[in-house]
Amino acid sequence: MPPKQGDDDVSLPKATVLKIIQELLPDEISASKEAKDVIFDCCTEWIKLISTQSNMVCEASSKKTISPEHVVEALKQLGFEDFVEQVEVSNADFKQAQKERVRSQPDTKGMTEDELLELQERLFASSHARFGGNGNAQ
Repeated sequence: MPPKQGDDDVSLPKATVLKIIQELLPDEISASKEAKDVIFDCCTEWIKLISTQSNMVCEASSKKTISPEHVVEALKQLGFEDFVEQVEVSNADFKQAQKERVRSQPDTKGMTEDELLELQERLFASSHARFGGNGNAQ
């Protein structure tokens, strides 16, 4: 379905939503195009609802940036308490991954341009090997 007149130019990546739908359905079941479109529209509306409520919680606490705590409170206010635990687990996992990412970055201070280029080549080779050269993790 095309966006309704007046909608912001913001939407979910449709291919990602469709992939999730396919992954969740049993192999012997498929969804019609119309069903996929309805699910996609529902996902978009749900995110708008959570975002709007999170923004209201953020503003009520005199903050300018929506934090995970604002999202959790918005979920509770909207009656989605069942999602809170998974959101908190996902947030903790994200924070841990961010810490590990920062720790795994090489120290490039004091390296010459040639050393930096050599490091870049090694990182590209490592990435290419890890993803098989086709962009998909193995």
